[in-house]
Amino acid sequence: MRKHSKLEPAVPSPPAVSPGPRVLVATHSHPRYVKGGAELAAYTLYEHLRREGREAWFLGCVRGIGPQRTGATLSQPTGEREYLYSAGEFDWFKFANRDPKFPAEFRRLLETLQPTVVHFHHYLNFGVEAFLHVKETLPNCKVVLTLHEYLAICNHYGQMVTRERQVLCHEATPDRCSRCFPEIPPTDFFLRKHYVQQFFALVDHFISPSEFLAARYRAWGVPAHKLSVIENVMPPVGPALAPPRPLPDEGTPLRVGFFGQISHLKGINVLLEAAAILAEQRQYGVTFEIHGDYSGQPPEFQKDYLERLAKVGRNVKYYGPYESERVDALMRQVDVVLVPSIWWENSPLVIQEALRNGVPILCSDIGGMAEKVRDGIDGMHFPMGNPVALAQRLLAQSLKRGGQVGASPPASPSIAYAQHEAVYR
Repeated sequence: MRKHSKLEPAVPSPPAVSPGPRVLVATHSHPRYVKGGAELAAYTLYEHLRREGREAWFLGCVRGIGPQRTGATLSQPTGEREYLYSAGEFDWFKFANRDPKFPAEFRRLLETLQPTVVHFHHYLNFGVEAFLHVKETLPNCKVVLTLHEYLAICNHYGQMVTRERQVLCHEATPDRCSRCFPEIPPTDFFLRKHYVQQFFALVDHFISPSEFLAARYRAWGVPAHKLSVIENVMPPVGPALAPPRPLPDEGTPLRVGFFGQISHLKGINVLLEAAAILAEQRQYGVTFEIHGDYSGQPPEFQKDYLERLAKVGRNVKYYGPYESERVDALMRQVDVVLVPSIWWENSPLVIQEALRNGVPILCSDIGGMAEKVRDGIDGMHFPMGNPVALAQRLLAQSLKRGGQVGASPPASPSIAYAQHEAVYR
């Protein structure tokens, strides 16, 4: 692994680089270590910029995994144009970076690379003060921020779900937030919002992958004229991907796939309860195939999930984690992709993956899920958190002969990329 106590000059770009914005793409992790949606979206954008001949660099973060913090605040273990920040102390309430080494090292990186745009795909680990570091180091450099969830609005992991009852929250106010966190007074939530907003004011433009998320941030205080709704840039679609297809004929088992993070808010219990309902009715025409990882969840959730999994019938099979490179092949083996989340999802990566593979989607009827999946066109909706309704919908589809719903292909990645370039310019 290559390490630096001081940054070396940037590697010269290929001579074919075209004129245009010089973009540093930054995100709170790195897809080599954490394969989350924001990390993949940021890295895919960086790769697309490079393919288009743009001057571009990638700045990721690592905390407690991969390269260890051994004196090198910034290192380059993954590529000449890729940097990795070994994150230090962080205030998770105000998103303030308490690492004393970060400001000087980040500003030195900015001076070395001289980007004209710094596009943050998150502010965790960097801290919201990073926007100020950019503006003070390179006054003419523009700051773009893609919003991925409701962290600035909601202290409960940015998911706008109440802490105790785990029900949807429709509005964040200091009093309501303090009821979720009684150990924190309303005045602290008021000051938290003010602290974050003063740094958000330095952002030149915000990007939201869904209109639903954008509406929440406009209501919270992000100026409408500084906010655009643009889908994340997805990996290129290969020629071997399956075209849209209908549901299977009557008599053929309906294979329902779950992909991604296994957690309470991702609705895994909704799936398991629906499977139990169908098993009790001896309806085995629907089978569930779970692909994902639960190891990052709290111990109590892991224990509960494994206990539930041990009790399920033959209509549920857990296949474990998978590499993102395998998702297309796995999705093409199922008939329906299930997205049963019980929180206001923004633009789930799994929906985009299902669309590009032509697989119909069955999702909860809220948030960005309902926005991205047109009911009766790209898939179907069911009432959020209702395993009975889910079981009924799946049973009805399994009894249909050659269902008519097939996922429409997603918009070309080049469209989202062109929209990003328009923002940069």
